[in-house]
Amino acid sequence: MKAIKALAAALVLSPLAALAGGDGWLTDLDEAKAQAKAEKKAILIDFTGSDWCHWCILLKKEVFGKEEFTKAASKDFVLVELDFPRKSDQSEEVQKKNKALAKSYGIRGYPTIVLTDDRGKEFARTGYKEGGVNP
Repeated sequence: MKAIKALAAALVLSPLAALAGGDGWLTDLDEAKAQAKAEKKAILIDFTGSDWCHWCILLKKEVFGKEEFTKAASKDFVLVELDFPRKSDQSEEVQKKNKALAKSYGIRGYPTIVLTDDRGKEFARTGYKEGGVNP
């Protein structure tokens, strides 16, 4: 019976894993909203330029890439990475969707971190802050 439950959980979670930006991060805001609603969580959106933005790279290295951050933040937030790479490939569909989201949230620089409710309504925003997880 345990094996059947584990298999069922894997099948249900595998579509979400396919959306992950790595280490528990989703890359689709619509999926994040659905998950946030189901889990009664808020959403943390990282608007990043992962392969060119110096501050974005530092933020990932110092905070978002740390297991302790992901583990702690995932208790209250669904984590979303919306990437705007310049050197690596990204599908046209994802580029278009991310660009529209950046416009709708008024993103003017990277990184920008936006906190929203489960419907995507913003309640806080910040950028890179020096110091990492344990300043």
